[in-house]
Amino acid sequence: MTSRTIVLAGLLFTAAATGTPVDAQQTTRVAKVGFLSATTRAAIRPLFDAFRQGLRGRGYVEGKTVVVELRAAEARAERLPELARELVTLKMDVIVATTDPAIAAAKRETRTIPIVMTNSSDPTGTGFVTSLARPGGNVGSARSLPSSTASASSC
Repeated sequence: MTSRTIVLAGLLFTAAATGTPVDAQQTTRVAKVGFLSATTRAAIRPLFDAFRQGLRGRGYVEGKTVVVELRAAEARAERLPELARELVTLKMDVIVATTDPAIAAAKRETRTIPIVMTNSSDPTGTGFVTSLARPGGNVGSARSLPSSTASASSC
């Protein structure tokens, strides 16, 4: 999964949940994005930084129109439920989950907050989604986006 895909997925779900940056400025609503990773902070840092840069490129200003909360399990899968619960408690508008264990933990903790899965070995086989074309529930993937959407969004 490329950092471009992660940025696109997060942007789409954040926009859907909270409106555009212009709307956020008019209502002073700050979008809250949770970023959940099973790996270490050091390992996820390049993708996390690319995600944040993509938000800035779309007009989001950290601390003013968006807050991004990173939770990394530091390669200790048993920490994921607690970290997912923290993001739910913080009332994130969207959660970006980077691996199957992170997706599973987030899905167990919420049925209402949109979850963007950025890298799943088998989204339908794991039960995260009903199908890629019609995921159902609150879990979605950038992989199911038409390529024309991805191209238009990256301009």
